[in-house]
Amino acid sequence: MHFDNQKSMDKKSKKGKLIIISAPSGSGKSTIIRWLMQEHPELNLAFSISCTSRAPRGTEQHGVEYFFLTPEEFRQRIDNGEFLEYEEVYENRFYGTLKEQVEKQRDKGENVVFDVDVKGGCNIKRHYGDSALSIFIQPPSLEELRRRLVARATDTADAIEDRLAKAGYEMTFAPKFDKIVVNDDLDTAQREAYQLISGWLKN
Repeated sequence: MHFDNQKSMDKKSKKGKLIIISAPSGSGKSTIIRWLMQEHPELNLAFSISCTSRAPRGTEQHGVEYFFLTPEEFRQRIDNGEFLEYEEVYENRFYGTLKEQVEKQRDKGENVVFDVDVKGGCNIKRHYGDSALSIFIQPPSLEELRRRLVARATDTADAIEDRLAKAGYEMTFAPKFDKIVVNDDLDTAQREAYQLISGWLKN
């Protein structure tokens, strides 16, 4: 009996941790997360699978890239208080993170990574407190961010100005995060993010 109790205690202690990574658009957040997951399997990182009310694109599958809900289902879950964070990006186009899904992934021992906007990151951190590490990826300057967005060539000039205005606002949230990584040089920023996460997971 004592042995069974010990086993269940061990299981509990292996519950996954939470890593929140937020940044203004174009700061290299998704590139850094992808690198961490591909190059450092020992960190046992797993993406938080979000919900969306948009239709699947291409080969996307329910429960793999996203959980696909109707706008009505999404609203019902908001009313039930099931989300850690959510946003209505456009009318009837929702994105959000379900509490239950995060706990399922943690119970499997996965260290769950959130690739979220700054408000979502702050909401998740507020909910989990010291159980989560929040990292803000910051561009070296708005001018450098402008250069990157222009070089991407995926947005119109007006869209770039909108993104920069939003980025300026989002950068005011940086002090609310546990750590700030300035992505001036991608290799350096990746190494810094790795050191922060690996050190924190060992605690």
